[in-house]
Amino acid sequence: MTRPPILQPGTSYTFSKYFELPYAPADILAELNCRYERKRLDLPKYEGHLNCLDFLTGYLQRNLTYVNPISETARREVLIAPTLLEICAETHSQLNIEYPINVNEQLKGSFDYYINGDVGMLVIEAKQSDLSRGFTQLAVELIALDQWTQSETPVLYGAVTTGEDWRFGIFHRQEKLISQDLKLYRVPEELEELLRILVGIIATPAIF
Repeated sequence: MTRPPILQPGTSYTFSKYFELPYAPADILAELNCRYERKRLDLPKYEGHLNCLDFLTGYLQRNLTYVNPISETARREVLIAPTLLEICAETHSQLNIEYPINVNEQLKGSFDYYINGDVGMLVIEAKQSDLSRGFTQLAVELIALDQWTQSETPVLYGAVTTGEDWRFGIFHRQEKLISQDLKLYRVPEELEELLRILVGIIATPAIF
């Protein structure tokens, strides 16, 4: 017996709608013709000097001292946006905020943050909590980006974050496979490791 579909024909689905669906990520992604796995990912890491590390370490600690980021808006303004702006300055990349795309009725909406660098592309989904369901939304956004972009890079990277916790994912485009990292990166405790991954994904930073 074939189970009823999760995604209803003729129904419009924005990216945020996928966050609300109570189904397992593998079942949702299967209806978009993609497979899903959870494993420890081997992410690219930049090994050189990070110009932004000292400043961002102090800046984020100061922000957390004076602001309790209990809302998603606070987390974006106090933790996430400052981190991504410094990464873009480090790599001379452009930060797109609320970046809209429309592939079809099942794949449309806005990326919270989108960076298209010289080496790779990165989608960031900001969440107040519940990174598990947030990752499902991120995975759908990566599937949409696969069909939207003209880039031929074999993998697309994404991260879902509360600002204090970051989890990465990879979409292997040819295999139609979404890989979710088992590891969480904590800020400010693992800020340097997080920054090296973000820079490694996007580009090799310019030499000042």
